[in-house]
Amino acid sequence: MSDRPRISLLVATYNWPRALALVLESVRNQRTMPFEVLIADDGSRNETRALIDQTRATFPVPLVHVWHEDTGFRLAAIRNKAIAAARGEYVVQIDGDIIMHRAFIGAHARFARRGHWVQGSRALIERPTTERLLTGERIRLWPFTRHLNIRQNALYAPWLTPLVKGPTDGLKRIRGAHMAFWRDDLVRVNGYDETIEGWGREDSELATRLINAGVSRRNFKFSAVCYHLWHKQANFDAVERNHDVFMRTVRERRTRCERGVDQYLSSAQHVA
Repeated sequence: MSDRPRISLLVATYNWPRALALVLESVRNQRTMPFEVLIADDGSRNETRALIDQTRATFPVPLVHVWHEDTGFRLAAIRNKAIAAARGEYVVQIDGDIIMHRAFIGAHARFARRGHWVQGSRALIERPTTERLLTGERIRLWPFTRHLNIRQNALYAPWLTPLVKGPTDGLKRIRGAHMAFWRDDLVRVNGYDETIEGWGREDSELATRLINAGVSRRNFKFSAVCYHLWHKQANFDAVERNHDVFMRTVRERRTRCERGVDQYLSSAQHVA
């Protein structure tokens, strides 16, 4: 019997079905399939639901749509609802504009280690190539793709992965677009802090609580390669307020938040 965990792939999305379709196509292309895919939908309109319903019929693994009403940017809450619904032992988290290399899921399954959470990397696809991809054009994504930023992160070279060190804290180079956690670690620290609304710091705050609880950070490069589609910058209005929540976690060395995933765990089967 394999000792590799069952992976629940958590994909956060909001009103961008064309990008989500590319993400789901990259799931189909995986050499190793996740156990399930959970779409954490922060209130998208019916276009996204229709895409998921249509895709589900021929999708190779269970495709679960976790949705709540659109009342503003509530990424922490919708991720918590998806974590509660997850049935795998290990949660690999990406955004709904991340296209995965075909070895992405298998690489995470091999890299998972108890007592650690994972910060992944990503290459950035610039606007011209993003627009071509969104119109359905087939483009090979690799380190020499045109209009690619941070192209070293597109290098698939697993033999280099053990040489990667990087930051060990919960603030430097934190990117919620590509992270991974043991689900029971997330439950232990109560998942994302839902007092954080609007863009910014929800991932750093969670990472810091995990570290405070004794779950160490590992940085993952050159194996789980993925590509981030270009989009307009987020609204930064909430960053200062959210940073105050983060700094409270740092000062008080908090390991749990008050409003977190526990409020959904008793009725997870009704989330989707």
